[in-house]
Amino acid sequence: MLYQLVNLIFMLLSLLIFVRVLLSWVRVNPYNPLIRLLYDVTDPILTPFQRIIPPAGGLDFSPLVALIVIDLLRRLVLSLL
Repeated sequence: MLYQLVNLIFMLLSLLIFVRVLLSWVRVNPYNPLIRLLYDVTDPILTPFQRIIPPAGGLDFSPLVALIVIDLLRRLVLSLL
């Protein structure tokens, strides 16, 4: 049960980051409550990576690195359970 809950949380975080990446390609209202919630959840995860990894050619690769790190953490935590 705990294994499935932890796995679900990691998968939801990954999904939210992926949705944020997709929404970055279109114009969204940053004051929309759902968009604000998305940013509030993903900013603490993405901001440290954005500080370390500068944009290359106008592309932000920090979400990709964050997704890789989240997956590695998920595997590590699930192996410990």
